Amino acid sequence: MSVVGIGTDIVDIRRIAKMSDNAQQRLAKRILTAAEYQRYTAIKQPEQFLAKRWAGKEAAAKALGTGIAAGVSFQHFDIVSLASGQPILELSAQALTLAEQLGAKTWHISLSDEANYATAFVVLSK
Repeated sequence: MSVVGIGTDIVDIRRIAKMSDNAQQRLAKRILTAAEYQRYTAIKQPEQFLAKRWAGKEAAAKALGTGIAAGVSFQHFDIVSLASGQPILELSAQALTLAEQLGAKTWHISLSDEANYATAFVVLSK
């Protein structure tokens, strides 16, 4: 396995929790895909869910070397969870194109939260 990109990010969950409901909804709609948004509205700890997805997508964009720029948006990343809880990162549109240009064949994501913080780490490899 040859690493072609890494990215990490951290989000303060309290920052999201302090937002008004309207501001949280706007942020969620900007960051989450439609499928993620459905999960977000159905869970008991939406701030943690949103913080982990935000950190995960920022980390993925950093692993591509662009950040959220160069035609890459939050909507180009979908983070789903297996029944075991393992997160899976799915890329589409410009994010997938850039990953392929880097020679990435696989991408791995790790998400974690503890008390006030959500963290993410992404590795792109050949």
